[in-house]
Amino acid sequence: MPDATPLTPGIAPGRLSADALSDNFDDLHPAYAPHEAAVAADRCYFCHDAPCVTACPTDIDIPLFIRQIQTGTPEAAAKTILSQNILGGMCARVCPTETLCEEVCVREAAEGKPVEIGRLQRFATDTLMGAGKHPFTRAADTGKRVAVVGAGPAGLSCAHRLAMHGHHVTLLDARPKAGGLNEFGIAAYKSTDEFAAKEVDWLLQIGGITVETNKQLGRDVTLEALQGDYDAVFLGIGLTGVNALRADGEDKEGVSDAVSFVADLRQAGDLAQIPVGRNVVVIGGGMTAVDAAVQSKLLGAENVTIVYRRGLDQMGASKFEQDLATSKGVRIIPNAQPMAVHGNGAVAEAEFEYTTSKDGTLTGSGETFRIKADQLFKAIGQTLNGAPDGLELEGRKIAVSGTGATSVAGVWAGGDCASGGDDLTVTAVAEGRDAAEDIHSTLMGGN
Repeated sequence: MPDATPLTPGIAPGRLSADALSDNFDDLHPAYAPHEAAVAADRCYFCHDAPCVTACPTDIDIPLFIRQIQTGTPEAAAKTILSQNILGGMCARVCPTETLCEEVCVREAAEGKPVEIGRLQRFATDTLMGAGKHPFTRAADTGKRVAVVGAGPAGLSCAHRLAMHGHHVTLLDARPKAGGLNEFGIAAYKSTDEFAAKEVDWLLQIGGITVETNKQLGRDVTLEALQGDYDAVFLGIGLTGVNALRADGEDKEGVSDAVSFVADLRQAGDLAQIPVGRNVVVIGGGMTAVDAAVQSKLLGAENVTIVYRRGLDQMGASKFEQDLATSKGVRIIPNAQPMAVHGNGAVAEAEFEYTTSKDGTLTGSGETFRIKADQLFKAIGQTLNGAPDGLELEGRKIAVSGTGATSVAGVWAGGDCASGGDDLTVTAVAEGRDAAEDIHSTLMGGN
């Protein structure tokens, strides 16, 4: 059984039957059948200078791959996708397409119903992967060796592109499995049937990549040692620290971080073994908050509430995710900040203060309220832990150039640990890919 929240009187596993849990955690967006994909593809206008391409962080030629599906060549469509986004299968499942490519779709503007680009992308990539095919081959061996630290989306993307160019890559990760956010940080109903692990195995078919798990930067290996042993280093170490609630009583039993809860769910062999409260409160407004809240409800929690300090329009979770939460019975309370956690040893109530915001400045109103809670999850953001000394930081992240170069020669970084883009899987993939191209150019004398 995973190391979940300590049991309190209101927290227990097995609130629902195995059948109910199976139904609740079924695939959020069922895959298209071939005929459905053809019909969906036929809705595309195949725009010139398509806005969907501009909105895609990985610059996939969306009209081209949809045309390829329409003409009955989904494997060619998959190669079009994967040439830009090697984790196109997972991104098709978890990317917030409703605020990216589909939001700017001409069909959305004209009819309020966009082409379902994400599901079409999944159809293409699943078809190719289901056939056991890897459409890319390695270039001639360059003799260069690169260390990639972090086997999440940025690291995997970087490693694959470097291997394609003929470099030898050692991919190190602190966890016992590769995959990073895709393996440990995505709601279980968004990525079913161990897809994240299967995608990693498929990606490694390129060859030239050695994976070493349980290797943590700063504990098992140092940046200085990697610089000495390799021709270049890429850091995709993510954000492993969890922000403190800074409220009285947050150390009470039953209070934990949502990131660990989501990871426990993803790694659980039996969902009936995951403890959940009857009254669950999640503090935060991002995707992790929604994932923790929805999954609490799906596990059998009776009352689940998300409390966010600002307005609904400022939540990190998209409108689609907010609607998903409320459709599952989750209550969302905006404009309220945590003040204290009450209870005799274990959480019994959470106290909040209503807030107001003017010109971006958040202030408390002085009016407070309490919510009954036997389990409370913190989903208020993560921080960078373990950044090697000597790297310039920008805010709380590693400062990088547009191609991921850090302030230290021979060291690049990308993904959530690096300054710049949104903390999205698809953005991390793009940053890892672009850093790999810059590393390759540098190693081959281009810079």
